[in-house]
Amino acid sequence: MPWGKKKEVPIVFDSVVGGLSEVYKKKLLPLEKDYDFHRLCQMTELGPADFTCKPMVLLVGQYSTGKTTFIKYLLEGEFPGMRIGPEPTTDGFNVIMWAKDDRKIPGNAAVNDATKPFQPLGAFGNSFLNRFHVAETNNRVLENLTLIDTPGILSGAKQEIDRGYPFTKVLEWFAQRVDRIILLFDAHKLDISDEFRRSIEALHGYDEKIRIVLNKSDMISTQQLMRVYGALMWSLGKVIKTPEVTRVYIGSYWDQPMQIDDNRKLFELEENDLFTDLQGLPKNAALRKLNDLIKRARLAKVNAYICDSLRSEMPKMFGKDKKKDELIKNLPDTFMKIQKLYSLSPEDFPSIDKMREILPLLDFSSFKILKPKDIETVDSMMADDIARLMAMIPTEADQQKNDDSVKGGVFGGDESREFNPFEKGVAEGFNKHKHNNGWAPTHDRSYGDWKRMHAELLEQNNISDGKIPGPTAKDALIKSKLGKQHLGKLWTLADIDADGKLDEDEWCLIQYLIKIKLEWPEVVPPQKLNGHEHLVPESKKTLVFGKH
Repeated sequence: MPWGKKKEVPIVFDSVVGGLSEVYKKKLLPLEKDYDFHRLCQMTELGPADFTCKPMVLLVGQYSTGKTTFIKYLLEGEFPGMRIGPEPTTDGFNVIMWAKDDRKIPGNAAVNDATKPFQPLGAFGNSFLNRFHVAETNNRVLENLTLIDTPGILSGAKQEIDRGYPFTKVLEWFAQRVDRIILLFDAHKLDISDEFRRSIEALHGYDEKIRIVLNKSDMISTQQLMRVYGALMWSLGKVIKTPEVTRVYIGSYWDQPMQIDDNRKLFELEENDLFTDLQGLPKNAALRKLNDLIKRARLAKVNAYICDSLRSEMPKMFGKDKKKDELIKNLPDTFMKIQKLYSLSPEDFPSIDKMREILPLLDFSSFKILKPKDIETVDSMMADDIARLMAMIPTEADQQKNDDSVKGGVFGGDESREFNPFEKGVAEGFNKHKHNNGWAPTHDRSYGDWKRMHAELLEQNNISDGKIPGPTAKDALIKSKLGKQHLGKLWTLADIDADGKLDEDEWCLIQYLIKIKLEWPEVVPPQKLNGHEHLVPESKKTLVFGKH
């Protein structure tokens, strides 16, 4: 070590997320501030809440593609301020977060809450803040995940002007911070409007976060679905300019029974893949934040080189305005020179068009002279601190609790049953059709038909113990056209003795529950039969309620 040079003391990291916050504040943020990074690259300063917040999922799509309904489907419940309709009903950005009590927080209050990562959104002004809300609700899904609903996008330029705020810039702000971006398309309208095209283009650079959902696919036949899928891929290929094939999840994400269930198996597989991807976001959150910080550091370094190069080209006295215009016009040449001089990747450079919008407002002569130490600090952060944090991720993941993945809602989490042919799941509320006079199914006109159906299945399958096994029952129950998630929850209720089979009473009960679900799709079954005595047959009351 050279004489007189003080050895740098490494930062002590308690956790990966805490370490990222500390490293950013001490080593990267000074470079950003010194070289106008936040103005030139239009990226706001990161705060502690940006590192500690839960994984976020951003939903984007044209109006009536089912964004809000998708959120309701995930939560299996509503949230404060939720509105669903065929017309554009979501007119702002709604963040759905967990809290003990339900409440809706207006935008101005939300951006002043230091515990939430939304403070920089105040820069978009009151027009935006009047259309920004945080909905807090006590839902288990939100314990490890935050969802963001966005306004429905209409066609034509008028819509963007009437918003009163830069919609695509707000989208880009969220894209920088979220863990997953879901683009929803309606199987009946695949046209990509001008504003939707601009919105997708604003997400360029965050392609690894994007997932595409072709929603409402149960409303068309298999032949039509193949044509729609091909048309969607063709349309996306013109907007998302990447050589890789974009992953599209096909399904119908709502409470209604399937209208055409020819592709049930496909929809179930696609839904499993998508939900597995979302369920694992909390486990990968630290790695995502580390990856985003590395990308940000590369961009900040390049920005510093650009500022230094533009400053060095400016004359000392006269002709500054002319030279400034010349430099802005020849910005691609400047970028090329910096790439060759410092061996940088073209992908690490900002958009030339965006830089040309901002540079005329700045004084190049006022840019700070680039010091080698400024770059060395960031390089040491990348080589040493980031490497140490990367090494901590596997160890920290092993120490995490097993329930860190997303649970509740459609993701399930009730592990009390040994066997459920539709998989497990829980939800709340199911008193729409309550009978106080005895067991409810006996009051239904189809009760006799259900009993006969049970007897026929026993006879057809040569079953002697009086109980229909799960696989046999599943083949019969899917004819209801209810989705797997719904049937799974009804099975959890009906299989009272948890043996993976249905006796006559249990069979009649699940048929009754299916009938209610078909008549009232918005109704969600209870997690347990306790407190719902009208649903418990006489033969099972001791099992459910114990001895009286």
